[in-house]
Amino acid sequence: MTDTARWKSTIHIGGLSPAVTQTTLQEAFLPFGEIADVSLPKNENPHTAADEPHRGFAYVEFEDAEDAREAIDNMDQAELFGRVIKVSAAKAPKSAGKGQGLGARNAVWEQEGWLAEHAVSEEDRLAAEQAQNARPDDPMQGLEGLDVAGPKPE
Repeated sequence: MTDTARWKSTIHIGGLSPAVTQTTLQEAFLPFGEIADVSLPKNENPHTAADEPHRGFAYVEFEDAEDAREAIDNMDQAELFGRVIKVSAAKAPKSAGKGQGLGARNAVWEQEGWLAEHAVSEEDRLAAEQAQNARPDDPMQGLEGLDVAGPKPE
């Protein structure tokens, strides 16, 4: 399955109670179709309470995108362990894209697309340097023949 297809068949569940586990999510969403994966991100912040084992949201990946839509339609705003949950289509993380443009993990000028668009050939660079060197240093140079200000008489 391609990454795009995987994200189309993945749902995001927010507002989860600390009592929710991967098993309870598996059981709650199994009626809507075959589940490929359940991800419940752990709470790695040391300043949170010990009774919060996860970050309060989860991802459930279904085998079929239609099953994911069905789960969203039926479970959004439902109650799970005393909390109203928000179920929506998961969005692909920015890093799941091409890794190009603003928001990518590497600098813009280090990206292939930017280099291809903005790279200057050695020939063009030398021509620009020659044009820079050919310019006169004195802005008045070349104006010696002009002894009268104003328009030229006809």
